[in-house]
Amino acid sequence: MKIDWKRTNSLTNFFYDCPSCDLRSEIFLGDFIDKKLQKISAVKANKLDQAVRKGTVKFHEVHGFPALQFRKDVGKIESGTVIYFGKNIEVIRGFPKIRRTLMLSPTLKNHFETEVAVEEKMNGYNVRIASIDHEIIALTRGGYICPYTTKKAPEIMDLEEFFHDNPELVICGEMVGTNNPYVSHYYEEIGDLGFRIFDVREKITNQPLPIKKKRELLEKYHLPPVRLLGIYNVNEAADKVKNIVKNLGAGGREGVVMKDPKMEIPPLKYTSSEAHAKELAYAFTFPFDFARAFFFSRVIREGFQAFEMNESDEKLKKRAHRLGESILYPMLDTIKYVSEKNAAGEDMVIDVENYEDAEKFARHLHSLGVAATIISFKDGKAVIRRLYQSTTDRITNYLGGGLY
Repeated sequence: MKIDWKRTNSLTNFFYDCPSCDLRSEIFLGDFIDKKLQKISAVKANKLDQAVRKGTVKFHEVHGFPALQFRKDVGKIESGTVIYFGKNIEVIRGFPKIRRTLMLSPTLKNHFETEVAVEEKMNGYNVRIASIDHEIIALTRGGYICPYTTKKAPEIMDLEEFFHDNPELVICGEMVGTNNPYVSHYYEEIGDLGFRIFDVREKITNQPLPIKKKRELLEKYHLPPVRLLGIYNVNEAADKVKNIVKNLGAGGREGVVMKDPKMEIPPLKYTSSEAHAKELAYAFTFPFDFARAFFFSRVIREGFQAFEMNESDEKLKKRAHRLGESILYPMLDTIKYVSEKNAAGEDMVIDVENYEDAEKFARHLHSLGVAATIISFKDGKAVIRRLYQSTTDRITNYLGGGLY
């Protein structure tokens, strides 16, 4: 039964009707906001109240429990944070944004102190896995529970023992593979679907475990980390990372995340030229459904990377060809496709036990504002088509003589 949130005159006087919940019918948030939330975020009740009024913070239901979802940053509370009011109040902090460096050589020396740990950045989608009232759930970057990932993650990894012993921790990782419904990418060592863990964080503080402690803990519970590609002195790190990223790009892989081994300094990310081209090719397949900043940022990355790599004329020409082809060819293919009275879209294949699971995932996509429909279901495989309506409509208009 859906929770019916009602509001009186302030944030501290919310109550709800939930006959199916074994919970009290009123929640007074004053003590929680003024005491516990103050300690972890320094967000005052009036600021949180304003965020609720603006829609930045939403009340919703999660597995029959009332919850607060942060759609944007509020003070020190990250976007994607969710607070559950179940048998206990649980806070799952959003995953912090990782800044990007365009120039390795000066940045690494300025940003880090003595050493730089280099981990592989994999091409998938960011997921946080946590235990809430003894139930394992998977949250997307925005703080939504993904029904597909919630079901698949425990099939890929044995998580029960980890969360039994460490209920206060959150696993942060990347769901990857060709059957990944958000970002399909082939990794030889993974195949259809896999998971790789890049951080383990404390629920309330969002403090990440140091690199060594994290990897020891994951090894203890036989959980798969991302590859650690090396720990380098800050003075030699830039040259090491350049070579690592070149090799990763040549192998069709994405890039790296550079971290302080103690995890006391925010990490930085850096990606390969091949990854930029692939992202541009995908975006220009549906050019009117992506913001212009998406295209511009990746072209800028290429410019600075080409400068720092100091490539030969031959390699620079190869980079330029790769960049140009990733822009023109995908867009041309889509224009031709729409000119034949087709709708721009893409099909994703997911493994599910039944049609109902496929419907749950389609409904999840709808809640994210994604137009998607189930095309077929057979032998445990569902084909879901994602439609890019803006691209279809605008190309159709221009082909018919519309002005740009």
